Amino acid sequence: MNTLKTVGLLGLMTALLFWLGYSMSGFVWAIVLAVGFNLAAYFFSDKLALATTRARPVTEAEFPRVYATVRRLTTQMDMPMPTIHVIDSPQPNAFATGRNPKKAAVAVTTGILDVLDHEELEGVLGHELAHVQNRDILISSIAAMLGAAIAILARMAFWFGGGDNRNNPLGIIGVLISLIVAPLLAMLIRFAISRTREFQADRTGAEITGQPMKLASALQKISVGTERIPMRVNEATSQLFIENPLKAVRGRGITKWFSTHPPVEDRIERLQNMAMGIS
Repeated sequence: MNTLKTVGLLGLMTALLFWLGYSMSGFVWAIVLAVGFNLAAYFFSDKLALATTRARPVTEAEFPRVYATVRRLTTQMDMPMPTIHVIDSPQPNAFATGRNPKKAAVAVTTGILDVLDHEELEGVLGHELAHVQNRDILISSIAAMLGAAIAILARMAFWFGGGDNRNNPLGIIGVLISLIVAPLLAMLIRFAISRTREFQADRTGAEITGQPMKLASALQKISVGTERIPMRVNEATSQLFIENPLKAVRGRGITKWFSTHPPVEDRIERLQNMAMGIS
């Protein structure tokens, strides 16, 4: 179901882009610019994410617990061993990055190692490896590319007169709707895709470890930590984490529709249902 939702949302975003392109000029240039920017981000996403979060590579001698758990999980999942990194922050959190399993990196904060027990940490690492296995970096890159193309096209239309209005069946009103609504709708779809991939990573990670309630327990502890302990990271990087690392800085006032992460309560409820065999 999560995969079908992702495909449907990407299809909706693609349709929105073509509708906007049909309504206005500059369609090809918007696509070219968006593809160029996002290809660069895709190929260097791992290095950028690790650099902006100040994650440092660590050896197995330094963090044997993390290495042993990741090695066991990747062997079970038939995946290459990713590089392991640590972020010196008391906030409990973690993320994975890399365009494919061979280029993957997993980063954990020092805080998460302090608050989670062994099985909870295994659940979190299973979730992060699920992102790599499910090619979520690629999916998010495609969504970002489509969203960027829509935003670029809307700005070009605004600055250069809105293109050929005859192509828009709604005339000038359609153009105005395109300029205002299309970028906002594209952003909302991109956030919805991100939330869907988090749900799927929860499910895949719980299936790998066989302990959905341990991941649920970990998410509860992480949620409390992210609300109380600030960690300043780039907005673009924050969506990589298992839970939004900016909650302590910005609070929880943001509506669900503008969030890259599903509410923790919803994630825990799904994991509880999974443990009971309901879904």
